[in-house]
Amino acid sequence: MKPSHLLLAITAVLASGACNAEKGNDAAASVEDSGKPIAVKPPANGDWSSIVTATSAGGYRMGNPNAKIHLIEYGSMTCPHCRSFDENGVTPLTEKYVKPGKISYEFRNYVRDPFDIAASLIARCNGAKSFFPLARALYKDQPNWVAKIQAAPPAQLEALQSLGPDKQFLEIAKVADLQKWAAMRGVPTAKSTACLTNQASINQLVQMDSDVTAKYPDFPGTPTFIINGKLVELGPVTEAQVWPALESKIKAAMGG
Repeated sequence: MKPSHLLLAITAVLASGACNAEKGNDAAASVEDSGKPIAVKPPANGDWSSIVTATSAGGYRMGNPNAKIHLIEYGSMTCPHCRSFDENGVTPLTEKYVKPGKISYEFRNYVRDPFDIAASLIARCNGAKSFFPLARALYKDQPNWVAKIQAAPPAQLEALQSLGPDKQFLEIAKVADLQKWAAMRGVPTAKSTACLTNQASINQLVQMDSDVTAKYPDFPGTPTFIINGKLVELGPVTEAQVWPALESKIKAAMGG
């Protein structure tokens, strides 16, 4: 997916319950970790969820990087289904599997629209140390900041289409009141402004979309899960069934 295509795709329907993926056209290779052992000191308190690092693929990984199971979630910050999984699945996933070092859990942003890019840039602004707390807080408050976007005058949203990436995501964040939201959670306004106008960060998000759709042509949308490099088929499930279905796949991969 070329950045210019995504920057103009501002007509996404955020109220939609479906979080369908947009197929990428670039033949970019997916960037995956090599699988070689990573030198990392075990946490003194035994809680592997306290170990969070940026990955070469652009995501953020929580947990033991040398765990037998490497779980990747591709999620969209504007996706209601992703919010539901965060609400119902991430806590038990962390408590039962990540903390004791049984699996590592990596989140990779999949941006569906310019609003998604703005929110993702906010979540990623302070780096690994606060990515998961900020991302989870954005999911918790998703109905509120998305509602502000939906309530904006159509003419205002249309005007954003003509802005370049050096201004577009900053203005979107203002519409959603995300800079004030971020400042209350440890991201000063000056810093969020820098993050929202950082072309390298914007390109990285778009590249992750291209990478995953190139590697997995049948990428179904968000949330999507990958266990040890293989796309997880959960089958037709309701939002409430996503975590139980995923947990059964995790257990199977663990050999039990």
